[in-house]
Amino acid sequence: MAARGRRVGMIFIVLALVLVVILGAAAYFGRDMFFPSPVVAPLPTAEAPAVKTVDIVVLTQNVSFGGTITEAALGFAPIPADRFVDGLYFKTKEQVKGRLARYQLQSGTILTTGMLSENAVGSYASAQIPPGMVAISIPITQLTSVSFALQPGDHVSVLVALLLEELDPNFQSKLPNTTANVVKPGTAAAPDKTGATAASSLTLTITGNGAGSTQGRTELDPVLNQPVYVQGSESQRPRIVTQMLVSDAMVLGIGVFPKDGGPAGSRPTTVPTPVAAAAGPTPTPAPAVVAPNPEQITLVVTPQDAVTLNYILLTKGAKLNLALRSAGDSKVNKTEAVTLQFLMDQYNIPFPSKLPYGLEPRVDCLAYPSITGDTLANSNCSGSAPAASPAK
Repeated sequence: MAARGRRVGMIFIVLALVLVVILGAAAYFGRDMFFPSPVVAPLPTAEAPAVKTVDIVVLTQNVSFGGTITEAALGFAPIPADRFVDGLYFKTKEQVKGRLARYQLQSGTILTTGMLSENAVGSYASAQIPPGMVAISIPITQLTSVSFALQPGDHVSVLVALLLEELDPNFQSKLPNTTANVVKPGTAAAPDKTGATAASSLTLTITGNGAGSTQGRTELDPVLNQPVYVQGSESQRPRIVTQMLVSDAMVLGIGVFPKDGGPAGSRPTTVPTPVAAAAGPTPTPAPAVVAPNPEQITLVVTPQDAVTLNYILLTKGAKLNLALRSAGDSKVNKTEAVTLQFLMDQYNIPFPSKLPYGLEPRVDCLAYPSITGDTLANSNCSGSAPAASPAK
């Protein structure tokens, strides 16, 4: 009986498990029918407000500097109304038609009042000069223009070298002065070279002695213990000083500006196109025509620097040189003037001592050797070395 009762209990347990599995499967596959998902109504979306625009005048064609704006070169483009500035933009073509372009304008440019002028706008060069600045031209060579590497838009520093001499403050003439003989009235003049004596004069007589009367100074000879009158063996040597005259100047043009008012290029090259013959041998192409090297450069400087450069240009004893600056560098640099004393002290150059020996042959000037070995070729040495003393 006990065994039978256990079997009946096991049957009920199995049936209960089967029933649970059946009910779970039915609930899973029939969940949408017995437990429907709640329907969520979409939230109403607010419509974006329409952006109000204003049509303004734009260019539809390129216009060159100083060119007249025609109606065919104009169009319209919308911009937000809150960005429209009355008096800055144009709403109608009639406001723009017939005006002149202050700058070279590209197609698609939104026109503003500052871009256009009702009167002549001047030359192309004047439009490139910032307000408050001026342009001035100075002569250049290959050596003074960074080997012709300069181009419009570059920035350069202007260097100056001066030759200075001592002058008599009153005469404003180069020292030393020359002396003259002064004979008071009524006194007979000294005999001349022929031995003749001039008659006495009623007025003061001044006789100059020319180059031989150069003013000197008296020195005491240490050996003879006698005063000696000493004169210079040559005329006064000018002294050199160099300094940076203008720290930053913009290159406006290289060479001569064209007559049409366009930009001045440095070294334009024109290659003529050969005309092909209908029959016969092929013609020889014409060689390229290279423009000569530029002889002047135009710089944009302050008015005070322009006045200074004008003074330098009128001074024969001054030389200008240009140093190319790094692109985008506009820092004002301060430099020290260079003299012979500065050169010797700053770079620790000693004054050579007098020695009991020397170089042979003698060296009277400095010159780099040429390819042919001629040490004086292409040099700045002028004159010849002093003649050697005759052999005894």
